[in-house]
Amino acid sequence: MVRYTVLIMALFAFGGCSFEGQHQDLRDYIEETKRRPRGRIEPLPEFRPYKAFSYAAIKLRSPFERLKEEQQQEFVGNSVGVEPDFNREKEFLEGFALMALKMVGTIEKDNVLWALVSDGEGGVYRVSTGNYVGKNHGRVINTSHGQLDIVEIIPDNLGGWVERPRVLKLEEE
Repeated sequence: MVRYTVLIMALFAFGGCSFEGQHQDLRDYIEETKRRPRGRIEPLPEFRPYKAFSYAAIKLRSPFERLKEEQQQEFVGNSVGVEPDFNREKEFLEGFALMALKMVGTIEKDNVLWALVSDGEGGVYRVSTGNYVGKNHGRVINTSHGQLDIVEIIPDNLGGWVERPRVLKLEEE
């Protein structure tokens, strides 16, 4: 039985090789392609060898920073006697960052000009000279129809405090 199976398989294998006429068009195409002139591949460009650069000014001061002496003089000049009052009661708008607050209008009552400040969460509050706003101990020093002038007290990174002026301008929609 095994002999007959091997014999039948051998006949099929030899029979498969005998059908040469069926793929003659494919063989013709291959021969035509081989006769065509061959293309030319451009040579690779010549690369210059890499030259390492040694940065020699790494230990020098960055040209984009001010001198340490100038920074210290600026802080010393502005920080004499400046310190926030930690004992006073905080006002409501001191719970918001100054960047979140927007001046949306003004109102005058009893010859006092009040600025209307939005907290960014839907609330609008009256603020006048002497009120505190923002998280950096910002005190309103002047109220006008177009802006609020504020002075913040921030740390100077040298163990002291420095005053920083800020402006909150009227935003019209």
